[in-house]
This record gives sequence, structure tokens and C-alpha cells, in this order.
Amino acid sequence: MSWLKAMREKEPPEPVNPVGTVVIGTLYPEVMDTAKDMVRRSLKLAQFKTFDVGKGVSPQAFASKAKEVNADIIVVSVLLTAAKENLPKLISALELEGLKDKCVIMIGGAAVTKEDADKIGAMFGKTREDAVVLAKKIVEQKRNKP
Repeated sequence: MSWLKAMREKEPPEPVNPVGTVVIGTLYPEVMDTAKDMVRRSLKLAQFKTFDVGKGVSPQAFASKAKEVNADIIVVSVLLTAAKENLPKLISALELEGLKDKCVIMIGGAAVTKEDADKIGAMFGKTREDAVVLAKKIVEQKRNKP
């Protein structure tokens, strides 16, 4: 069955007509990226254009990339409490770039809860399936906004 696992783990192709643009990464000092990669692949399969900023990324780097690619969504994987403590800095960086109301933030991971997401005005998902459902909902709401 390892061949089946290898097929499932393959990198999906870039979407031809993306439904939205996502910047994804882990916040400093996070070094684990397995969960982030699973979410990124799931979003890509759901036809989202994804830009992976990597692991251990500064809040400013997230904001800069989101501005550069005109992102709809910023997805942050948070597995360490130390990374969770940098979430308010991410919000500040987005505000400085004028993106606070242009990008929706989604967080998930072992170190965060729905309450943490609510505190910073972010969406929260526990699984990669949650991430896809939330991302679709976000772009649909943006599309229907007057």
C-alpha cells in the first residue's frame, strides 16, 4: 500500500482557473511543516492558488507576500505556543500593509483553539478538510460582497 500513499502525497498540479489565492506557512519560531504541507496540498486540490512562504516565517514576511500576490486568505499552522504568541504581531503586520480588511486569516494546529482565533479575528479549523471548507466559504463571501 505504500505506492498508494505515495500517490496521495504527490504534489497536485497548479489550478488552471484558481478560485482564490492563499498564502500559507508556519509562524516563527515554528519549524514543523508537515501539517502545513497537508493543508496546502488540500487547498491546491480544491483549486486554490497557493504560495508557501515556508516554516518559521516572520509576521512581516507573511504580510509582504500576501500584499505581493493579492491574497484572499492567509493560512497559518501553529503547533508551538511560542508561535501562537506571535499571532498578534501578524495582525499588526497586516494592518501596517493595509491588508487587515482585505485578507482573511485562518489558523489551525495543536497550539491554537477557536478562542485564540476569535481573539485575533481569524477563522479556525482543526483539519485540512476544515481548511478547504472555510477557504471556499471565504471566497464565496468575498465574491458576493457588494
